[in-house]
This record gives sequence, C-alpha cells and structure tokens, in this order.
Amino acid sequence: MRVLIINTSETNGGAAVAANRLMEALQRNGVKAKMLVAEKQTNHVTVSQMPHHWLYKWHFLRERLSIFRHLYFSKNHLFEIDTASAGSDITSLPEFREADIIHLNWINQGMLSLSSIRKIVKSGKPIVWTMHDLWPATGICHYARSCGAFRTVCHNCKLLPGGGAINDLSRKIWKRKKALYEGNNIHFVTCSRWLEAQARQSALLSGESIVSIPNTIDTRVFCPADRTKARQQMGLPEEGRIVLFVSQKVTNERKGAAYFIEAINRLADSNPQFKSNTAVAILGASADEIAEQLHIPSYPLGYISDAQQIANVYNAADVYVLPSLEDNLPNTIMEAMACGVPSVGFRVGGIPEMIDHKHNGYVANFKDAADLAEGIRWTLFEADSNELAANCLHKVAHNYSQQSVAMRYIEVYNELIALKRYII
Repeated sequence: MRVLIINTSETNGGAAVAANRLMEALQRNGVKAKMLVAEKQTNHVTVSQMPHHWLYKWHFLRERLSIFRHLYFSKNHLFEIDTASAGSDITSLPEFREADIIHLNWINQGMLSLSSIRKIVKSGKPIVWTMHDLWPATGICHYARSCGAFRTVCHNCKLLPGGGAINDLSRKIWKRKKALYEGNNIHFVTCSRWLEAQARQSALLSGESIVSIPNTIDTRVFCPADRTKARQQMGLPEEGRIVLFVSQKVTNERKGAAYFIEAINRLADSNPQFKSNTAVAILGASADEIAEQLHIPSYPLGYISDAQQIANVYNAADVYVLPSLEDNLPNTIMEAMACGVPSVGFRVGGIPEMIDHKHNGYVANFKDAADLAEGIRWTLFEADSNELAANCLHKVAHNYSQQSVAMRYIEVYNELIALKRYII
C-alpha cells in the first residue's frame, strides 16, 4: 500500500508535526508512506517538495492579498481566514500517480486550492482528510469559537469587517466547499472526539464519513529521562520546581498566555513556598514577552526545532501548563505526558480527552485563572508525582503509540481500497 500524506509545511506547526509522526508510524507498520509539502525543511528522502517553489509563494501572496482586500486592508484576522482560492495541481506529479491513497492534512495558505482538491477527487483515488482544526467544515475559519453558523450555512462572519453580510466571503467559500463535497467520497478523520462532534454538527459534512483517530508520538524520543541532566543541558536551575509553558508562538492569544501569567502571579503573591522554590521555563517564539511579566524567575528558551532538545525541556519540568482557549488535540500535552510530566489545562476542545482530572494532570474550569493556579498548586504540592507520571505513561502507551494509531489508519485505508474495487 502506498500512501501520500499532503501538508503545507514539513515541520512548522502542530499539523506538520502530526503528519510527520503519522508517516513514520505507517512506515514502521509496513506502509509505503511518503509526504508531499509546499515547504521542505529537512533532507528526509521520503518527503518531497512541490516543484516550482516560487509558484507556491505566488499562490500564498495572491490569497493573502485577496483576504487583505476583504478585510478592508486591515491585518486583523489576516491569518485566521483561509479561502483555498489559490493552489497547485498535484495530480501530474509522480508521487501522486504512484499513490494508492491520498491523505490530505493541513493544506492551506497556497498549498492546495478547492479547484486542485476537485482535481484530486476526479482522479478517482481514495481520499482521507485529517482535520487538524474545523476549517474543512466551515466557510473560512479554523476555529468557530462561539459562532454556530457552520451548523447551517456560514454568513455574517465575525472575522470580517462589520461582522460580514448575508452573502459575504464565508458564504461564498461555503458554497464552493459544498459543491466539492457533494457526491464525492472523502473520508474525514478528526484528531479528537471533540472535533468529531463539531464536524458532525456542520451542515457541510452532513452525511459524510467522519471518524476520530488521535495523533501519534514517537516514544523513543519523547520518554522519561534524568531530570537533573535535562536541566543542565537546557541551562535551567537544578534545584526547585519548574513550571513549563510551550507554544510555537507563546503570545498567540488562543494559547491563553494571559491566563498563565495571572495564574503564576497569583501563586507567587499568595504562596511563599511557591515563590521561593519555583521557576518558569517558556519554550517558543516571543518567550521574552511572557517572562518579563512573571513574578518568579523565568527562563525564556525561545523557539527550538530539535525534537531531542524539546524532549529535554519537558523532562526538566515538574508540570506543563497549556491554558488554550480552543484546541484540538495538542501535540505538546502528548509530548509532556510521554515524558511522564503531568499537564494542567482548561476544560475545552480535546484537552479533557487527554488529561484525566487528578489522575494524570488537572483540568481547570474554562478561562478560570484561579482554578488554573489551583491545578498548578495541586500538581506540585499535593499530588503523588510518581503516580501522576506512571498514569501519564500508561495513557500514552494505550492511546497514542505509533502502532495503535497506525493500525487504525491502515484499517481506514483498507476499507477505502476495498470500496473502490467494489465500485469498479
């Protein structure tokens, strides 16, 4: 079986990380999996970059300019909206022609257009589309937040100036997606049960095949290691407790940095024990901006791409905190758990599926900084750290291992191949 996994980036972003890990998991379980990307960052032989890289850049610029115009030349929401109005035709590429299964992932920002996806559909090859957010089920947004328009038809989009209109950009793209999906066999996969429930509410995906399969992780890289050595390698204090905050860009509002800052400062101002022996490590771009607002020693580590170094950061920590305001199935929580580090996060999205409250971490009430602080306090000072670590490792082994996730995808692939043969 030959599977072509398609994603805009090879390594940048959660979807890219998940797609790479899936490719590796499939390869280790007998599948000839390759990856096709618009931007390649490594020299991996099983990852191909689309030819004519300048064309991808042009598609990216063309689409952003169009969205910029619809935003009345404001940068607000510029990268929260995608229209898939520009992209490349990949059906003539040898990687596409030799594949038995086409596996779409995050294909926005100039990688594929709706027109090029239509050409993929017309090729007759079975298509799996892993949803890393809600975009395939909405008009133009990746996260609906409080908007429920996608349940009927997108319009009056809140991301557009003035709240949009009845026949705004979101509705126009909605109609194009509806025409693309109708009568075509695309098998949708969500990474969490929360996203599956969201997708099933979408009028766009009514009657479509949707299943939930989590992301996977390589437990040979993300695994428990000596804490003192990990701290030495990352230049972190060897004594005391360390609270970790991670995001590709830590100032991203959706990742909840404001709640993290408030929770840490609450603990620092009210708990002398916490303030005297606790520090914060911050991994991600713009880490300095968060560190300077905290009332305890903080160590901004910046952006790190090397997986082994990232694993060292997790192993240096006592607790990982991710107060996302909306998230699917965060790779970072999975990475922390695989290293035996408990997590604290809000009860939102797929996070409660990962964190079992007071079993392998703490699930705080949504947007409740006081409860987030309580979760950090409970994890550091009250819970049995060895028991939490063991529960984290057990959860990863039974839910996110490469073999278990790969076998679930292989089952989907086999069903689609059998269906194609039946139809023929």
